Amino acid sequence: MSNTVFSLWILNKAGGLMYNRTFSEGLAQLTSNEQLVLAGTLHGIHAITARISPVPRSSGLEVIEAESFKMTVFLTATGNKFVLITTPSHPSAELLLQRAYEAYADTVMKNPFHTPEMPIRSEGFDLRIAQVMHPPK
Repeated sequence: MSNTVFSLWILNKAGGLMYNRTFSEGLAQLTSNEQLVLAGTLHGIHAITARISPVPRSSGLEVIEAESFKMTVFLTATGNKFVLITTPSHPSAELLLQRAYEAYADTVMKNPFHTPEMPIRSEGFDLRIAQVMHPPK
């Protein structure tokens, strides 16, 4: 369990949950409504941390680390947030988020039938994310 990826969330720039996928058991099971509320809350916390940061032009919250999980946030240039929940000792959450963003750019944003900011419903994206989070050994 030392390098476990629990979940990936993708939030749009307004804080709406566009994508949520669970990879491993261990986190509390949330209802759809609870997931949406949590996404909006995280979006608000991210905005607050960007505003109160003593560092000029801070992008806001990057990591929340607890005893049993670590939440790593990657803010894209367009304002979307990629959030990865892992075990605290996971060594490469930032790299996985970068690869997830690349998969998003390649499969979702290049899809002419996808509407930006809307929920992601793409088998191709699901497959790419599974490969990113659980690469073949």
